[in-house]
Amino acid sequence: MAPKVSVPLLVALFITMAIVNWAHSEKFDELFRPSWALDHVVRDGDVLKLKLDHYSGSGFESKSKYMFGKVTAQIKLVEGDSAGTVTAFYMSSDGPSHNEFDFEFLGNTTGEPYLVQTNVYVNGVGNREQRLDLWFDPTKDFHSYSILWNQRQVVFMVDDTPIRVHTNLEHKGIPFPKDQAMGVYSSIWNADDWATQGGRVKTDWSHAPFVATYGDFEINACECPVSTAFDDNMKRCSSGAEKRYWWDEPTISELNVHQSHQLIWVRANHMVYDYCADTARFPATPAECEHHRH
Repeated sequence: MAPKVSVPLLVALFITMAIVNWAHSEKFDELFRPSWALDHVVRDGDVLKLKLDHYSGSGFESKSKYMFGKVTAQIKLVEGDSAGTVTAFYMSSDGPSHNEFDFEFLGNTTGEPYLVQTNVYVNGVGNREQRLDLWFDPTKDFHSYSILWNQRQVVFMVDDTPIRVHTNLEHKGIPFPKDQAMGVYSSIWNADDWATQGGRVKTDWSHAPFVATYGDFEINACECPVSTAFDDNMKRCSSGAEKRYWWDEPTISELNVHQSHQLIWVRANHMVYDYCADTARFPATPAECEHHRH
């Protein structure tokens, strides 16, 4: 005999589910807005979906810009044959001399692992790619992808495990991105000229639409008015005598011992490409690579 469930309990469960759905939807509406191909940005219960088909990709952007803090998205990547597609989650400022922190998830044929590419742009210059595979299947469930940014470092994290650290080396004469407020963005698009096996494997449109699914979002950062000058934003978002921000605490200025061990493990077991080791692209070692492993 099937167990009996009381009507009040069913009502309570329904209300709880409705509240969760509403909270996720409200959080997206509070923080973000669709930025292109609005008909490909789809609400489905308590999740948001970005779709890519042979007509268009899609994307969304934050309503505000931020300086220092942490941004996180829970993402379930495109299932099945995702070759040629790229799903991106990133922060970026505006203009030709912009700063940018990228997560790019490079699709692959069924059964082959996703590759996660990270990149850092400083004053409009990128070419700092690292690629790694993951220790789980990112298409089967939601996982958290985070960018932590302060005046000492930029940390890319997967489920709070650091996978990359870009350290401030201004004392070595190397620019660090700390003076431009950034928006938060995500998108999916076709990049079969380079994304999968160097462009050798093309997008199979018979599998469209390709769908990236988002479960939750969090932005714990210093919000910057659009009209405020760079220097004023930096002062506003930096700790001083009258205020202290969590991202300026000494415990956040560098990885702790456990996080350092996690990063070493990721690099040893999952790193498949590091621009610092690519002597064909960079006969002269990039300056930041000479001073730290990141």
